[in-house]
Amino acid sequence: MEQTRKARGIVELRIPGDAEWVGVARLAIAGVASRMNFSIDDIEDLKIAVAEACTNCIQHATASDEVRLSCEVGPEHIRITVEEHGKRGVGPQASPEESADLKVGGLGVFLIRSLMDDVSYEFDPQAGTKLTMTKLLKA
Repeated sequence: MEQTRKARGIVELRIPGDAEWVGVARLAIAGVASRMNFSIDDIEDLKIAVAEACTNCIQHATASDEVRLSCEVGPEHIRITVEEHGKRGVGPQASPEESADLKVGGLGVFLIRSLMDDVSYEFDPQAGTKLTMTKLLKA
């Protein structure tokens, strides 16, 4: 018997802005995706994308004490938002090249774009980093 797909809500997680906590985010997303019946390959893609997004936020923040993950579970997709609200010292502490890399998102965002179906990346030196990723559930 096929499980009826329906909207299932939002799962939120806050982790300290420290690399040692990225594994917790990976496990949480794997659990949610598994519950939604994503394939093993798609779960691995989600784990990599979440790890890259968290790492991006942690590496580029200077004053944020946490990374926030919000996982919207829909009937045909999972949409994950990873964000931090630390202020950056763009100016004396960051060269113009580094500032440009932060705005573009660097290699991590390129990898995320290759693994996910839709990606939106926002960077503001004053407001922080916000990355929204969507993965479609294939039938």
